[in-house]
Amino acid sequence: MTEKVYLENPYLRQLEARIVEKKYDNNKYYLITNKTIFYPNLAGGQPGDKGTINGIEVLEAYEDGDDIIHVLGENIHSDKVKMTIDWNTRFDYMQQHSGQHLLSSVFYKLFNGETIGFYIGKEYVYIDVNIPKISNEEIEKVESFANKIVFSNFSIKTYIVEREDMDKIPVRKNINLNSNIRIVEIDEIDFSPCCGTHVRSTGEIGLIKIRKVEPYKGNIRVEFVCGHRALKDYTWKSSYIRDISNMLSVKDKDVKNKVEKLYKEKENLEKENRKLREKIYKYEAESLFNEGKSYNNVKIIVKKFSNKSIKDIQNISNILRSYENTISLLGVANEGKMQFVIARNGTLDINLKNILNKISKEIDIKGGGSENIVQGSCDKNKLDELFNMFHNEIIKTFEQ
Repeated sequence: MTEKVYLENPYLRQLEARIVEKKYDNNKYYLITNKTIFYPNLAGGQPGDKGTINGIEVLEAYEDGDDIIHVLGENIHSDKVKMTIDWNTRFDYMQQHSGQHLLSSVFYKLFNGETIGFYIGKEYVYIDVNIPKISNEEIEKVESFANKIVFSNFSIKTYIVEREDMDKIPVRKNINLNSNIRIVEIDEIDFSPCCGTHVRSTGEIGLIKIRKVEPYKGNIRVEFVCGHRALKDYTWKSSYIRDISNMLSVKDKDVKNKVEKLYKEKENLEKENRKLREKIYKYEAESLFNEGKSYNNVKIIVKKFSNKSIKDIQNISNILRSYENTISLLGVANEGKMQFVIARNGTLDINLKNILNKISKEIDIKGGGSENIVQGSCDKNKLDELFNMFHNEIIKTFEQ
């Protein structure tokens, strides 16, 4: 059984221990020591510690029953070892985990919302709370209340209780253990069973900032950051706001109003642009129709463009489909490939998909469609051949 020193003193950064078992498997060494300061990965939902043993990087630490397994990529030629954890990583997880307890407690106290899941990631933390929805004002109330507790610097302590004593403690959630139940208490504010590492006081959690709240499986998911992460989050956002305010030549507090104004102007310009494009598409479609050649009272239009997008020729093609007895073969160059759209008026009895399938046996074509319209791409030097073959197949249908 490994003595879990990290539970007794989460602030301990170095520890001398003794290897009691060592195995080698798949180019890795698996060490069990008589005691450890390495928190095992995802025990109770908290990520594991980073660090070294005798200067060798610990790739992972995980629980195996009552033991903690340390995984290394190199062998250690000694029974006595010196463990060193990355303190920045450890303290970050302590801040986030303690902040999670505090935030969950506030949701419970204010809105009777129980935390039914939580996750500590590398950048953000989230909790799932069994509340169907919550307003922005209520979220601000939660955040304000939580930070008042942070600034009051209440103590956080841990201790072990037995099952028969659990009724004496107003725990926020139940746990399926009969003995040695570890309780994390925030100074008579919150009592929660937990096997994680925590700070000594709420002041060490630092600022708690709720970043985002969104619906999740009938509940709400609350994304937040604490302490150093909150500072980092504020720093980049402040930098962005400063740069944007300088770019727009407005005060930082006026950035939102200015962006909203610019966005509305952009929407209006896009609306006007769409109307102008529609007029241009109609003009170009009419011009192409007039230039097309007629066969058996059917107008066939063949045109290659060099300065348009596939979306442009799709729009022109759609307009040409409204012309009676019309078939259009339109193509455009795009990054070394030729894209094409071939379409017909709905009254014509010509199956374009069958023609495409027939031609694709002779030319490498990527594409598909229906009997009314097909589109795809081919090599740049094959488009003329594709259009010629399509044109000939269409003419054949008139001769049948």
